[in-house]
Amino acid sequence: MTQPLKIGVNGAAGRMGRRIVALVHEEDGLEVGAALEYSACPHLGADAGELAGVGHIGVPVTSELGDRVDAVIDFSLPTGLVAIAKICGERGIPLVAATTGLSAAQRDQVLTASHTAALLLAPNMSIAVNLTMKLAREAARVLKGVSSGVDVEVIERHHRFKEDAPSGTALKFGQIISDEMGQTEHVHGRQGQPGRRPQSEIGYHALRTGDNVGEHTIVFGMMGETIDLTVRGHTRDSYAHGALIAARFLCEQEPGLYTIEEALGL
Repeated sequence: MTQPLKIGVNGAAGRMGRRIVALVHEEDGLEVGAALEYSACPHLGADAGELAGVGHIGVPVTSELGDRVDAVIDFSLPTGLVAIAKICGERGIPLVAATTGLSAAQRDQVLTASHTAALLLAPNMSIAVNLTMKLAREAARVLKGVSSGVDVEVIERHHRFKEDAPSGTALKFGQIISDEMGQTEHVHGRQGQPGRRPQSEIGYHALRTGDNVGEHTIVFGMMGETIDLTVRGHTRDSYAHGALIAARFLCEQEPGLYTIEEALGL
């Protein structure tokens, strides 16, 4: 009988971390191997399954990665991701990194892990979001030749507790589109008298409301018609399921940097 893959969850006491713990516990072929949090977390010592609402699983929340795990899924904070990436790189442990809000220096530190471990770094693990990114790329490719110009705006909504804005997913949409269409300016909101809108910019607008788990609308505005691409998450499970697929995928790969598109088969 094949042994289940042991998954470490970094940020296990957070909103996403708890859903990862619950779904790993419930899914055939996977088990929670470690539940990690920062050293001052008030939940240290608590059973990760009880925190996640699935009952006692015998895995306490700890600040140190002890026994060997087959892969780590990270939904934490930038400093937490940098720390676990260093450990995974040193031990050759595959790492699914979903934390956003990284500085350029932090991103470089995380990417170092790919020299010695399989690493997947993506701002969003959702199958629906990543498929919408593929659609956005195709729309941008086709529309870049519109003679009257195309105005691109990215509108995103998240819960009131999200600490970075715009979301990493919104910025990724902008990167994908600008790679195809050539925009060079990224504007975060507008106020006062900014003047006529130039074709060289992408506008971003971040809404923070209630418990919204994530919603993105990409607007391609033209003279006489508009295309809106909208993707909405209804629960955090949409991100969690994609992360589990990514972890299984990385466990079969050699050290290196991989994309969520590769993991999801897009």
